[in-house]
Amino acid sequence: MSPQSSPGAPATPKISLKSVHKAFGHKPVLADLDLDIGRGESVVVIGGSGSGKSVMLKCILGLLQPDQGNIAVDGAEVVGIRGAERDRVLKKFGMLFQGAALFDSLSVWENVAFGLIQGEGMAREQAKRVALEKLAQVGLGPEVGELDPAELSGGMKKRVGLARAIATEPEIIFFDEPTTGLDPIMGDVINDLIVKCVRELGATALSITHDMASARKIADRIAMLYQGRIIWAGPVAEIDESANAHVDQFINGRADGPIAMETLKP
Repeated sequence: MSPQSSPGAPATPKISLKSVHKAFGHKPVLADLDLDIGRGESVVVIGGSGSGKSVMLKCILGLLQPDQGNIAVDGAEVVGIRGAERDRVLKKFGMLFQGAALFDSLSVWENVAFGLIQGEGMAREQAKRVALEKLAQVGLGPEVGELDPAELSGGMKKRVGLARAIATEPEIIFFDEPTTGLDPIMGDVINDLIVKCVRELGATALSITHDMASARKIADRIAMLYQGRIIWAGPVAEIDESANAHVDQFINGRADGPIAMETLKP
């Protein structure tokens, strides 16, 4: 059972990062990062390329170990956990990868059912029924389940990736640049599906993106990561009035401002 807060006390965040540091050699990537994500909340972390968004996700997932700091899921520390304890935490997670990351050697339905068969030991026939139900939730018919990933368009691959992310009905879903590589219309379709699926599951969502249209659509709250730390966080409706020059430059896509882009000089 997840830790519960006592009456009158603040609710335990679903995910909590406290003073997280991560460096590669002499290059700091995360520096004193603090971020709490509430149960059932959709938080989008924005920031430029190389700002540390993907490293933050990998630290939460346990793919990377932070050099310092604490990461908790449901109030329980997850940094450094191993074996059955780590497997138990990972079962709470679903993820939509940036490039969909489908297995070329498996059919579409087998991709969607991968976690059910491999992770939960579900029988293939039952897993296929669940996979086709999840494909229907993202607007894809049963005939798509029989296709190979190579036969899918970019938008269809994203939908299949989303179906796989929700197949095990996870408590927490991570979205890594969910609209990258899509045209604006298909990007908006994916955003709508993310909102729908997260709401239907009652899941907590953490997304990373530099697409402000996507961030505005899927977020309850937006946080901006810059030089390894969160420099602003607030409700999506307040981001245009953040009074933060870095945030203002980023969300408006201006070259001039305090965020200096590194360029090669002739």
